[in-house]
Amino acid sequence: MTDLALMSPPDPQRPIAFRDGHPVLLALFRRHVAALLQRLPAGTAMINLCQDRYRFLVAYAAALSAGHPVLLPPSRVEQVVAEIQGGSPGSYRCEDAAVEEALEEDVCAAAVAMRADTPIPGDRVVMVGLTSGSTGEPKSYPKRWRSVHGSTMCNSAAIRRALGIDASAGPTPWILATVPPQHMYGMELSVLLPLIGGMAVHAARPLFAADIARALEELPQPRILASTPVHLRALLESSQAFPPVALVISATAPLDGALAAAVERRLGAALLEMFGSTETCVIASRRTAQEVSWRLYQDVELQPLPQGTRVNAPWFPEPVVLQDVIEPQARGRFVVRGRHQDLIEVAGKRASLADLTRRLLAVEGVRDAVVFQPDADAVASIRRVAALVVAPGMTRREILERLAPGVDPAFLPRPLRIVDALPRNALGKLPRERLLQALHPRRPP
Repeated sequence: MTDLALMSPPDPQRPIAFRDGHPVLLALFRRHVAALLQRLPAGTAMINLCQDRYRFLVAYAAALSAGHPVLLPPSRVEQVVAEIQGGSPGSYRCEDAAVEEALEEDVCAAAVAMRADTPIPGDRVVMVGLTSGSTGEPKSYPKRWRSVHGSTMCNSAAIRRALGIDASAGPTPWILATVPPQHMYGMELSVLLPLIGGMAVHAARPLFAADIARALEELPQPRILASTPVHLRALLESSQAFPPVALVISATAPLDGALAAAVERRLGAALLEMFGSTETCVIASRRTAQEVSWRLYQDVELQPLPQGTRVNAPWFPEPVVLQDVIEPQARGRFVVRGRHQDLIEVAGKRASLADLTRRLLAVEGVRDAVVFQPDADAVASIRRVAALVVAPGMTRREILERLAPGVDPAFLPRPLRIVDALPRNALGKLPRERLLQALHPRRPP
């Protein structure tokens, strides 16, 4: 298996990140990686818990230089991290403070610096993505360096095409991401693209509109905002002014075409939605404000199955089966009809939870909502549809009356609970256990 570069392009004067008010060039980044590399324990794998994106990037590159795969926890909660560490003998934690101490060192030894840029064997497992557990027991997905390279090159090409810039002669695209680097989407967009895709990233992870605007203002152009539907909706609801943005990227949850169009009008930039999973990484993209179908990355193949879709690509070690129900179209395009788990049956009728959620969100006065199916009723064995809704000033009856014309009575959500906010995690996702807790909150004694 061919060795592949850890840092590409290798130009020491190219920017790779922005922190503390100025760009960080690749030459300094290499020295920072070498400094941390000297401090790493003789373990088997790194659990990268860094919250600062630049420190995470340094830790990631140092681990790979040492031959240690990086474990990506779905949460920084102590119990979750302890379980991961307990299941990976010899693994060790790496946090912001330890990386910052290494950054303060002055590393000049050429031999040490060279270790920080050693090519990586293509078949080496370099990281393990862990699911968030929103659809069941968390699973681990090892990633080989060859697969990482293949998907990153496709992401880079899709983004540069959307920006209208040349890969070899164009300016450096600058990324600001609102998602954590431990998530596969955050890893692909804000870690791998700067490391091997010729782009650069802001070290911050802003959440509020004012912080996002301030961070964008710090970056050179062209600027890219990589975010999620829930964050983008919050930006639309704010009165914050934003500096010019060249491209907006969204992933982690389906994006409505109307929301995509509203984001494009507000930020004055095209919005590129990415389709992927922890298992496959990104495999397709689309201009959601203008098209429903997705454009597959070159050489990616889809095969519909009764229970989902088989996906394969030259950089995959083996085909992957997704639960998404996908309908292939001509010229490398496809449409998503839903997920196998998303399709439900009540009283002999079938519907999609995603479509029911979309219809509920379209009700005037509803700001946020989710339709899901709680556990089967223990007495009647009837699987009902439930909903959590954020709709200030509205009643359950008003919401159901406005929803009823577009939904079969069998799929009207009952119970429907009005809440102040949906129990989303840091990525805007809705883990099942949080949904059930919000639907049936504990009553005070």
